[in-house]
Amino acid sequence: MNITIKDKNFETLIEYCMIEKRTRLIGLEISIAYEQSVPVFLGVLNGSFMFMADLLKEISIPCETTFVKLASYHGDLQSSGTITEELGIAMDLQNRDVIIVEDIVDSGTTLAYLLKKVKALKPASVKIATLLQKPDALAVDLGEIDYVGFEISNEFVVGYGLDYDGLGRNLKDIYRLCEG
Repeated sequence: MNITIKDKNFETLIEYCMIEKRTRLIGLEISIAYEQSVPVFLGVLNGSFMFMADLLKEISIPCETTFVKLASYHGDLQSSGTITEELGIAMDLQNRDVIIVEDIVDSGTTLAYLLKKVKALKPASVKIATLLQKPDALAVDLGEIDYVGFEISNEFVVGYGLDYDGLGRNLKDIYRLCEG
C-alpha cells in the first residue's frame, strides 16, 4: 500500500505483523538476560514510544521506565547533525542495568551522544535495543547493538513512531520513501 504524507509518497516496507513477531522475540531475549535484575528501559522520544510500549508488553520481569527527548532531525529527510536535548535523564542510573530503547539507529550520532551521558552516570551496564538499524548509514562506531529488530538500507522511513515533519508516527506499518 502506498501513502502520501505532505509532499512525499511512501510504500510499505515492514508490516505490523512482522514488527509484533520481532518485538516478541526481543522481549523474550531481554527477559531471559535480565531475569536476576530490574532493568531500566530508557526510551528516546519521540520516535521510540510505540516500539517501547510494545516491547514492554513482552517483558516478563520487573522493570522501570524513563525517557529522554533528543532531536537531530528538524523537519528534514536527513539528520542535521546537531543534537538538541529537550528532556534530560531524570532518574538515578548509578549501578542500574540500563537498556536504551531507540526507534532507529542511522548515523549513530544521537545514540553516541546519549551513551556518553548515560555512562557518565555510572550504570552497572548499558545495552541498546532498536527497532531499526541502518548499517550503511553509521558514521560513528557504536560497537555491536545488542537488540536489533530489523536492518534496513539507508532510506528514509516513516510509521510506527517515525515521522516526516511531525506526521506519520501513528501508522502501524513502516513505510519507505518512494524514489522519484
